Amino acid sequence: MPLTQDSQEKQLLDKLKPSRIVLPVLIGLSVVGFMFWRSYQPGDLAPLANAKLHWLLIMVAVLVARDWGYIYRIRHISEKVLSWRQSLDVIMIWEFASCVLPSAVGGTSVAPFLLNKEGISLGKSLAYVMVTALLDNVYYVVTVPLVVWLAGDALYPHEALQGGFVTTLQVAFVLSYLMVTLYSALMLYALFINPQSVKRLLVRLFSFKGMRRWRSKAYQHGNEMVWASAQLRGNAARYWVEASLSTAFVWTARYLVIGCIIAAFVDMSWGEFGLIFSRNLIYKVVLLVAITPGGAGIAEGAFPTFFGKFIGTPTMTNFVVLLYRIVTYYLYLVLGAIFLPRWIARVFGRNRVKEVMNS
Repeated sequence: MPLTQDSQEKQLLDKLKPSRIVLPVLIGLSVVGFMFWRSYQPGDLAPLANAKLHWLLIMVAVLVARDWGYIYRIRHISEKVLSWRQSLDVIMIWEFASCVLPSAVGGTSVAPFLLNKEGISLGKSLAYVMVTALLDNVYYVVTVPLVVWLAGDALYPHEALQGGFVTTLQVAFVLSYLMVTLYSALMLYALFINPQSVKRLLVRLFSFKGMRRWRSKAYQHGNEMVWASAQLRGNAARYWVEASLSTAFVWTARYLVIGCIIAAFVDMSWGEFGLIFSRNLIYKVVLLVAITPGGAGIAEGAFPTFFGKFIGTPTMTNFVVLLYRIVTYYLYLVLGAIFLPRWIARVFGRNRVKEVMNS
């Protein structure tokens, strides 16, 4: 039997209850703790005494700018139906959802629900979330060739992996890029040219033996594309320019954070800073296949492979991993646990807060 709206809301709120922060925190901190235990040597953390305060301030500014960019983008994409307060709540809970759900699922799965509860129709909510997903993918598709051209073979962590592992990573990176490119092209065609044909293609594709179990989801996704197309057609060029620029802004800021943290403790050239930025796109591929909430444990464990050579000792690298995850992951677990009850009280009423917290 299909779920009622109340049942769907209960399921989604259950996914977001603050108690879910316990597991990813335990996984992430356990991995970092093990890494410290395995590598610690007296004196390895000496660079902390010479930390460059201006780079730490730049890191904070980049984080604030990134969040402001997300808030601005969702308000713009929603055609300013959302107030600044509503936009802030949506982004904080969206980020929280990305932290407590597996990376492959992410906050996008609950975003239409958030927008719908802010008074936006379901059709438009799905359309706005699809726009953000499409623009995120297009940024990746455009940026990858640029970083490959600039970084060359140094894009891959040869210094940390043997030849066979590097080749596997290269193949995974290329395949992921091709899949994102293909999916982006399909979404562009569906949203702006012929959504019905894409819907039929998806249904036929998932009608083959071995893929039929996902046919209903493919049909649902096809319907969502049709609804989204109907909502988005007619938007002026300025709408898409601002949405694209804000997307480029937030993702560029997101990829700058690691470089800013490392620069606070290690002297580096601008070329190395650019290479760190470039390796973020490879690092992202690893996080996309993570099955743990928010990539907990996997993000920490993979970090030294991609960025360790720029930092120095394993112990110092582990400290940078911990700081990076604090400001980009654990912070949003805490903020989500603060914003979520207030949002539930505002949207559902205070009685629902107790129900969610105690479930």
